[in-house]
Amino acid sequence: MTDRMDLKGQNVDGVQAPGAGATASGGPDESADLGRLLLVDDDERFLTRLSRAMAKRGFEVSTATSVEDGIKIADETDPDYALVDLRLEDGNGLEVVQQIREHRPECRVVVLTGYGNITTAVAAVKAGAVDYLSKPADADQIASALLAQGEDLPEPPDNPMSADRVRWEHIQRVYEQCDRNVSETARRLRMHRRTLQRILSKYAPRD
Repeated sequence: MTDRMDLKGQNVDGVQAPGAGATASGGPDESADLGRLLLVDDDERFLTRLSRAMAKRGFEVSTATSVEDGIKIADETDPDYALVDLRLEDGNGLEVVQQIREHRPECRVVVLTGYGNITTAVAAVKAGAVDYLSKPADADQIASALLAQGEDLPEPPDNPMSADRVRWEHIQRVYEQCDRNVSETARRLRMHRRTLQRILSKYAPRD
């Protein structure tokens, strides 16, 4: 069986996260009980695939696609863990983070963002998140961040994306958010239009 791929062609399932219910052969242990996990992301295809991958690692998974549903389901399920995308169609994911922290402070919350910068990190931590991950992130990275003990940072991935690939992914994301408008994308990225066109015409760099 081949690994599932996310919308950007990244491997969502990945390999078993360290310590996350691995079997003797290294594969995911579906009988493991790691606790209740709430996933909040408005990308339904990605959410479905990630939900399956995390369930295979031993989490009892609930999902939501909006701020409103995220808050509602968090209240209903009392999650032990939560992964929340910052950019949701009906608002900011930090609203969900704050609600979870107020009603279940022991829940480990990780924020998922397409814009990994210091400002985002500070806002996420102030809201109560224990860590944040930049998109695209696979199930291994997410599980490691959720299961990290104490103040320790999760182990870096064995095969992180190259700097060129991260840059390409960011450009593609902004391009899609601008409805594939090259001129608007170039303006927002502060790039020359022809430079952007050359980048968009190429295949993704190899990791």
